[in-house]
Amino acid sequence: MQEIGNVTVVGTGTIGASWTCLFLAHGHDVVATDIRPGARPDLFDAVERFWPSLPEAVLALGKRGKLEFSDDLERACQNADFVQENAIERVDAKIELMRRIDAATRPDVVIASSSSAISVTDMQSACAHPERVILGHPFNPPHLVPLVEIAGGEQTAETVLVQAEKFYAGIGKVPVRLNHEIYGHIANRMQAAIFREAIHLLESGVASAEDIDRAVSEGPGARWALMGPFLTYRLAGGEKGMPGFWDMFAGMQEKLWADLGTPMPDKELQIRVSEAVEKSYAGRSTQDLIRERDTRLRQVLAIKARRNEG
Repeated sequence: MQEIGNVTVVGTGTIGASWTCLFLAHGHDVVATDIRPGARPDLFDAVERFWPSLPEAVLALGKRGKLEFSDDLERACQNADFVQENAIERVDAKIELMRRIDAATRPDVVIASSSSAISVTDMQSACAHPERVILGHPFNPPHLVPLVEIAGGEQTAETVLVQAEKFYAGIGKVPVRLNHEIYGHIANRMQAAIFREAIHLLESGVASAEDIDRAVSEGPGARWALMGPFLTYRLAGGEKGMPGFWDMFAGMQEKLWADLGTPMPDKELQIRVSEAVEKSYAGRSTQDLIRERDTRLRQVLAIKARRNEG
């Protein structure tokens, strides 16, 4: 495996800044690049803001790499050992950006994209070395949430996927490999299914936006921090496992699946949902909500880390 010391972060919005914070905290030197006006001070401010919210185990490492910023993409990439791209979610722009990153880096450097939905096969299509372009999709905020979804395109080499898995695991991420590409990957599709039903319940007048949120965070969400839907239902089947679950709940699942809503996010629905959500959380600033989220995330992660050590 190629020794990875220098990481280039392309695109320094919320996701890119969070990735930068995590890379630095594991001792990697980072050169970041972005074409947005004011991107440099925004990035340095964001890293300082994120730093205290890093997981306790990461802060305990006592590491901090060197951070540089360049508004020149090619210069930012010239000494990279790994590239994490987080730029615009538009296919044509992503293809051109990947072409430029590919041309500016050594052929053995992994180029990972944080894209939420764009196909790796499309992104690598104009590259001279498409075999090293992969998906490395995090969950927001990347410096806290362990998940990273990894996938290749039609021309990606298996060795590159293995190298990326090892690198991400080495900075505390939990890599999940997709066997083949699918729009939205895994976690976003799961979120979309729950979000669609949440909107159906809201539109049907079943409960307020705040109570629907509570029904998740104070119910299944508490279990989902520890296990996914398959293991959750396997345990619901008791000693008989999944066969026991189907024996007890197959009929209920059939009825529920048939009754789940299928709202479409047209403009009118977007307006109604936005008004309901903003009303439920009026009086609480976005920054206050983010701080509360990150504090609770750190507590959950610390508990899980202690459990894993035991």
